[in-house]
Amino acid sequence: MENPTDRPDRPERPARPVAGRRFYDGANRPVTPKQFRPDRGGSEFDDRPARPKGRGGSDNRDEAAGDRTGRSDRGESRPPFRERSSGGSDDRPRYENRPAADRSIDMLFGLRPILEALSAGRTLEKIFLLRGTKNSLVSDISTAARAVGIPVQLVPGEKLDGLTRKNHQGAVAFVSPIDYAPLENIVTGLFEEGKVPFLLLLDRITDVRNFGAIARTAECLGVQAIVVPGRGAAQINGDALKTSAGALNILPVCRENNLQESIRFLQQSGVTIVACTEKADDAVGAAEIDFTGPVAVLMGSEEDGISPELLRLADVKLKVPMAGQIQSLNVSVAAGIMLFEVARQRVQAS
Repeated sequence: MENPTDRPDRPERPARPVAGRRFYDGANRPVTPKQFRPDRGGSEFDDRPARPKGRGGSDNRDEAAGDRTGRSDRGESRPPFRERSSGGSDDRPRYENRPAADRSIDMLFGLRPILEALSAGRTLEKIFLLRGTKNSLVSDISTAARAVGIPVQLVPGEKLDGLTRKNHQGAVAFVSPIDYAPLENIVTGLFEEGKVPFLLLLDRITDVRNFGAIARTAECLGVQAIVVPGRGAAQINGDALKTSAGALNILPVCRENNLQESIRFLQQSGVTIVACTEKADDAVGAAEIDFTGPVAVLMGSEEDGISPELLRLADVKLKVPMAGQIQSLNVSVAAGIMLFEVARQRVQAS
């Protein structure tokens, strides 16, 4: 068969624009799809997303076959093409600004189910209620949640729609994967067992992975409990559990509504509050401070550190000595340094 590109009596037509596809002959000149001859050194450029099948022509069919294997003719990896199921539903990946699937294990939605969960004493991490809703169930949920220290937040409908595709009825709650322990019970139990309290207070640590990493380090170094505020703290979810390597399933977590009252209670119980802050004059390790007694290490948030009202209550203020130019540490790293110093002194004293 005569190749159209070899006929001098007919002028070469410019290649038709095809969105995302370009064809070139052996001399790297643009040609039309019909003139494309890969057996003569032609090349093809295609940046289109995978399609279920071509629009005619053997080249398109070959490309579709390549997409089903997840690899193009040029050897580049592509998302594999998913066939339609026999029931006619399209299970191809959707790129929407909403969750692909509801996290039914971690989430409750609906006014009545959330109220029943509160009545049954189920541990909830946070509750979102539709702003402006006039309903007796909403009032009952707010009252019951605040009575047990569960944060309640009033949000617009777009926020709830982004959390779940279900009929949420203006209420969505996240179920906590752990059960929180009362701080008073933890401290009392430690003294009754003849143990020296070693606690960790976290003031508004909001990053889930930071929280999980801190919990992992704390469990490894002998911390007996972590204390977090009821508001402004990272949500304990699957990511936190995974980052903690299971430490959150072992280490008790106390969620307190008021950290100032918690610090005063610890001080009245004979626990020394040690704050880690860059505003301190003494550095950890350099100061002659005894950590072998009852100690609670206080760490601040990623953004602005320890809040001023908590920092004023601290018995000891220490900073991490640094010689570099950045002069800033991730809070999980700084917590590890502080906890290590306490653990080191306790090991030497034992």
